[in-house]
Amino acid sequence: MDCEEPESMDEIIYYTKRTLEPRGRVTAWTKKKQCPRCERALMGKPVEKGKVKIRATTYECPACGYTEEKKEHEESLTLCAAYTCPSCGKEGASSTRYKRKTHQGVPSYVVTCEHCGHTIALTKKMKEPKKK
Repeated sequence: MDCEEPESMDEIIYYTKRTLEPRGRVTAWTKKKQCPRCERALMGKPVEKGKVKIRATTYECPACGYTEEKKEHEESLTLCAAYTCPSCGKEGASSTRYKRKTHQGVPSYVVTCEHCGHTIALTKKMKEPKKK
């Protein structure tokens, strides 16, 4: 999957921009994927009465109506990240599966720096890693 920055928020499922201590930053996103059946539209959550169903358990193609279960669909997506590493200070880009892993006791998306191998954890907002 290409890791180009999205042009609009309509083509992504997940987006975050964070500052990392002491001197790093990260921008991460997950793009929607094409419908595997018709390949004409991007898969998204179902729309009911003109509004997107927020807690939907399926993803749906707006063109042909094809549906996929949420878990199956999200496991096939890729999280892309552009970052400045807080450890070595170099800029880089990386990608990983769109699946949260437990990192220091907190569910987070984990990206590895391509220069020094430092792990960059994208936790849910306001979650602090456990202290040893």
